[in-house]
Amino acid sequence: MNKILVLDFGGQYNQLIARRIRDMHVYAEIESYRSMTVEMIRERAYKGIVFTGGPNSVYEDGAPGFDPAVLDLDIPVLGICYGAQLIAYMSGGKVQKSEQSSEYGKTTLYTEPDALFKGMPETSICWMSHTDYISELPDDYLRTAYTVQCPYAGIRHKEKKIYAIQFHPEVTHTEYGKQIFRNFLFDICGCAPDWTMDDFIDRSVEQYRNELRDKNVLLALSGGVDSAVTAVLLHRAVGDHLTCVFVDHGLLRKGEAEEVENTFRNTFGMNLIRVDARDRFLTRLAGVTDPELKRKIIGEEFIRTFETEAHLLGKMHVLAQGTIYPDIVESGKGDSAVIKSHHNVGGLPSVIAFERIVEPLRYLFKDEVREVGIKLGLPTDLVYRQPFPGPGLAVRIIGEITREKLELLQEADAILREEIKNSMRKAPDQYFAALTNTRSVGVMGDARTYGYTIALRAVETDDFMTAEWTRIPWECLAVISNRITNEVHGVSRVVYDITSKPPGTVEWE
Repeated sequence: MNKILVLDFGGQYNQLIARRIRDMHVYAEIESYRSMTVEMIRERAYKGIVFTGGPNSVYEDGAPGFDPAVLDLDIPVLGICYGAQLIAYMSGGKVQKSEQSSEYGKTTLYTEPDALFKGMPETSICWMSHTDYISELPDDYLRTAYTVQCPYAGIRHKEKKIYAIQFHPEVTHTEYGKQIFRNFLFDICGCAPDWTMDDFIDRSVEQYRNELRDKNVLLALSGGVDSAVTAVLLHRAVGDHLTCVFVDHGLLRKGEAEEVENTFRNTFGMNLIRVDARDRFLTRLAGVTDPELKRKIIGEEFIRTFETEAHLLGKMHVLAQGTIYPDIVESGKGDSAVIKSHHNVGGLPSVIAFERIVEPLRYLFKDEVREVGIKLGLPTDLVYRQPFPGPGLAVRIIGEITREKLELLQEADAILREEIKNSMRKAPDQYFAALTNTRSVGVMGDARTYGYTIALRAVETDDFMTAEWTRIPWECLAVISNRITNEVHGVSRVVYDITSKPPGTVEWE
């Protein structure tokens, strides 16, 4: 299988680079510049390397860099933004801070004939996000593109297959970003489009059939698409050696615990054990308000619950989890900032009673997981059900978690989901209600009330790395608000969140 290395220098778009490459059926994996040596790159036989952007200036002390020998491996390289500046700087060129205004946003790009820009017009729109720029070319490099403010928006080595661009082809705002990746992957690197979900399924089943032979596997089954796909995939590999444990922590949506149990036990015939741990989780979470602490408590309780169940079931060698790529990304993979810890990534206790943890979907994006689910024969409704965080409603209740707050939020969220289903032909990619820690005065009849504020959230997204808030019709919002304030005792106000990601996250905590 062809592989592309995305060498991470801490850029905010590094995951999008990998995603765009995979869109073209070429496998891309992200590794930190700190961990990859020249020997490792050579041994892994990458077909190409992409240097990501990053928040540093290449001329500062301690700025991220790479071994110059990487450029002598005869492996094509594409540097993006900081990666482009780094190539120029480490090759003897000059990078400096712009004395004029920095370039941020859509910018007119002028390109010259070059293999990287094949099939593009001479003038197009690209997305810039930089303060520093390449001010002098290194020896043996040519200019291939420019903008009004950036004299070297694209450069390449005269002989080697080393390319660098100041703009971001991975974001949709760059008109010909896909064409640039297509040129790099297929024409320059010589890749074949051999990364498909059919191959992923075949390779994964074979891998775990061999690795987990005669091992008893315990799977955390939440009922969401990630754990559901993990369950079916592992069941193909290990059969009856798989036991699915559904931990009812009391933080699920209304009616969801019963739905999960019925679907996987009765419909799919899986060996499912439902553990009622509601009191255990609420006791541990009592008085806790910090969202990161909530996640770590829930993560630890998940593991401890599985350990307890494993002892009751007999020897369980392996813990399986439905971790996917965005979970790892937002927990701070490589040099990226930690956005939030995920209960199955950043919140794991240091000691667990299993020989190993397996995460079959660890390097898949959400839409890839869904594609695998469909190919495995899971029902469409299950595969495309609403995403739900591992910590459940704990991260949709701001402040302390109580039974009263849980019941309020469950009822409000159920109303939102019902009305969206009834009113919108195409539902948002994710939508939910959050219970804020704000209370305000209201009026019910002639009486004064003092209730909580419910925040509604709905977003459109391709990959959950970025998201745009959904323009739900006003009429639909009016019905939802009226129903919640009338039917959910203790709520006196409803607001709608119109924040995109970035700067916000999809979830509130």
